Amino acid sequence: MVSEYTFTSLRLGFRTWRETDLPAFTALNTDPQVMRYFPAPLNPEASRALLKQLQAHYEVYGYTYFATELLDCKRFIGFIGLKFQDYEAPFTPAVDIGWRLRRESWGKGYATEGARRCLEYGFETLGLSSVVATCPTGNVPSERVMQRIGMQKQGEFEHPGLREHPQLNPCLWYEVKKT
Repeated sequence: MVSEYTFTSLRLGFRTWRETDLPAFTALNTDPQVMRYFPAPLNPEASRALLKQLQAHYEVYGYTYFATELLDCKRFIGFIGLKFQDYEAPFTPAVDIGWRLRRESWGKGYATEGARRCLEYGFETLGLSSVVATCPTGNVPSERVMQRIGMQKQGEFEHPGLREHPQLNPCLWYEVKKT
């Protein structure tokens, strides 16, 4: 039997995106609290475009920010995964790790558990030698996840995608190398 998941962790399943994910993905991206460290919540059209982009990224690279579900009930909680980045920054081109979870899923250790499993997948299955992560300097919850998964702070940088949003710049960047 073929699993519906690309891989799993103790409580989470990581899979490619489906069109049926769009309503839950849109709800995630329109939540102002979830999107507080981004320029603005995404409207439904932008969520659809991002879902298509994540599907296309998987087709090219074999990884993406994976749709993430709770294994026990198959409920979509957001995304956790890896994505190739080539925007202008001191560390690019690079593969980054990222996550975005529904508010109901915060504070339960899912981001840390999922990120650890995605790093394992990246290093052991994909053969990556390093992974980076970024966040605006005020995003303490994401920075704590980066620290908990063994990433080391490398410095600050001005994110080119946030130049028109000075409240979100500078950003931090972390890195972890395969051991």
